[in-house]
Amino acid sequence: MRLIDTHVHAWGADSEQRPWYEPVLPPGWSGEYTHEDLIVDMNRVGIDESVIVTTPLYGRGRGANDYTLESIAAHPDRLHGVGLVDFFADDVRDRLRAVLDHDGMLGVRMHAALEYDDAPTELDRTGDWILDDALAPVWEEMATLDGCVFVFPKAQQLGLVGRLAAAHPDVAFVVDHMAWPDGTTTPDSEPWSDFRDLATFDNVYVKVSSLPRSSIEGWPYRDLWGYVRNLVEWFGADRLMLGSDYPWMDDWATYDQCLDWVAEARFLSPRDQRYLRARTFTELFDA
Repeated sequence: MRLIDTHVHAWGADSEQRPWYEPVLPPGWSGEYTHEDLIVDMNRVGIDESVIVTTPLYGRGRGANDYTLESIAAHPDRLHGVGLVDFFADDVRDRLRAVLDHDGMLGVRMHAALEYDDAPTELDRTGDWILDDALAPVWEEMATLDGCVFVFPKAQQLGLVGRLAAAHPDVAFVVDHMAWPDGTTTPDSEPWSDFRDLATFDNVYVKVSSLPRSSIEGWPYRDLWGYVRNLVEWFGADRLMLGSDYPWMDDWATYDQCLDWVAEARFLSPRDQRYLRARTFTELFDA
């Protein structure tokens, strides 16, 4: 069965040619995790394709996505990418086109759960910068480009994502990491259950990803299965996609464990698994 990991990270060494803006790295890491390293791990785990999500390591400037673009160019049949831009730049339309014009680039990411910064790291679970009127050119251009916006909110911000989805029906939104469940959430109560309302917008999808970071019990993350069950019920598996968040998860789990928990989740039908593992992605991005 085909397997596409819809959320990985890769970056090069800190160098004069491509300097790090900030050392935003996984816990315990000090160096690079290159696209060559990623391909080796993908082959070991049995992953057909992966999506490199550009990290804040390189900031939001014109060169922020260069390493991701280099990675895709080196492995065009194996890798896709999601870019990062300065959404408030005067030339944001040009910056968005510069990302989406490259083969293999699927869209851009908004760290809604983090304070807006050139290298966002500070959690703000109620921040509303994604609703700023100054972002109107972003939504207009993303609709024109037929690009996807990957949003990383906390549960308290799901209503904001719903407002965007309603206002911009021609833009596809993918919610990263199931809105990152934590000790403030349960699968059946607000604010996380606001996903039920979000599911009414057919331009919204969800990544079932980064489970090791949210789980208290560890693999196969049974304490998170209630969240997954509800997402399958509310969205249908055909709007859900599987992701690892590797190597950010290296402190919590092996690469295999980030993905192979689905085989233990018996409530997922064979059809559910096919969509989670690849089909949702291939249908959304015509890949």
